Amino acid sequence: MLESDKNSVLQYFSSLQDSVGKLLNFEDCEIQVKEDKWDRPRGGGGRSRVYEKGKYIERAGVNFSYVKGKALPASASARRPELAGSPYEAMGVSVIIHPKNPYIPTSHANVRFFLSSKEDGSPVWWFGGGFDLTPYYGFEEDAVHWHRTAKAVCDPFGTELYRKYKKWCDDYFYLNHRKEARGIGGLFFDDLNEGGFRRCFDLIRSVGDGYLTAYQPILAKRKNEPFGERERAFQLYRRGRYVEFNLVYDRGTLFGLQSGGRTESILVSMPPVVNWEYDWKPEPGSKEEELYKKFLPPTKWVDY
Repeated sequence: MLESDKNSVLQYFSSLQDSVGKLLNFEDCEIQVKEDKWDRPRGGGGRSRVYEKGKYIERAGVNFSYVKGKALPASASARRPELAGSPYEAMGVSVIIHPKNPYIPTSHANVRFFLSSKEDGSPVWWFGGGFDLTPYYGFEEDAVHWHRTAKAVCDPFGTELYRKYKKWCDDYFYLNHRKEARGIGGLFFDDLNEGGFRRCFDLIRSVGDGYLTAYQPILAKRKNEPFGERERAFQLYRRGRYVEFNLVYDRGTLFGLQSGGRTESILVSMPPVVNWEYDWKPEPGSKEEELYKKFLPPTKWVDY
C-alpha cells in the first residue's frame, strides 16, 4: 500500500466530518458546537465535535480519529486472529445524531480504515462502515427513502451488496437480550478489501456521502412536527435501547475502550437524557406499538 493511499483516506475522512457539520448547521441554526482537538500519547490523535442545545438537535457527536498502537485489540482481531497482537493504525469518522423532536429519528454512521501487518511484515488493510436509522415513530416514506438510498450507494459496486450489507446490519444492530432490533437498519460491513484498494475506497466514499443524502431530507421533513409529553417520554424510553446496545454489543465502543482511546470521544455517542421503565408495554393500537410491530422487524423497504 502506498503512503498516498493512506493520506487519501485521511483527507476524505476529515472532509466528511466537515460535511456532516455543515448539514447540522444548515438544518439547525441554533445549534452550538464545541471542538476538541486531542493527541493520543500512544500515537495519533483526533478532532471531536459535539453539537448541542439546538432547536431540533439535542446532541450530535461527529468525531474524527487516527490512532496507532503496538497490539491490535481483541475486538478488532476477532475476525483476523492471525493479526492478534500486531501493530496497527486505525482511522475513521463516527457520527451519531440524537434529535430533540421525537419524530426525527436518531441516525448513526461510521466509516473506518485499519492497517496492520503480518509476521513477515506484509501489510494487511481493510475498510468497514455503514449507516443505520433508529426512529421513535415510523413513517413508511422515510424508511423507503432511507433504504433506497442505501441500495443506490451499493449498486455500482455489485447488485448483491445491498442485500448482503442490509442483512449484516439487521443482524448486528439486534439486542439479543431484548429480542428486538435497535432500529430499521441500513448498511453494515467490515473486513472489506475485495477488489483492491481503489474499489474499496470508492465504496467507503459512497457510503459516507450517501449517509448525508439519506438523512438530510428526513431531518428537514420531520423537524417541525408538533409533539408533546407522551412522544418525548417514549423517545427517552427507546433511547435506553441505544445505550444498552452501545455498552453491551458495539464493537466500535469496545475497540475504543480496549485500545486506550479517549473516553469522552467514545461515549459522546450516548444520548444526553434517557429513561428506563420497568416492564413497560405500548398501548394496543397505538403509534408506539406500531413501531414494534411494523418498523422494527426486518423489512424489504426497497420493495414498497
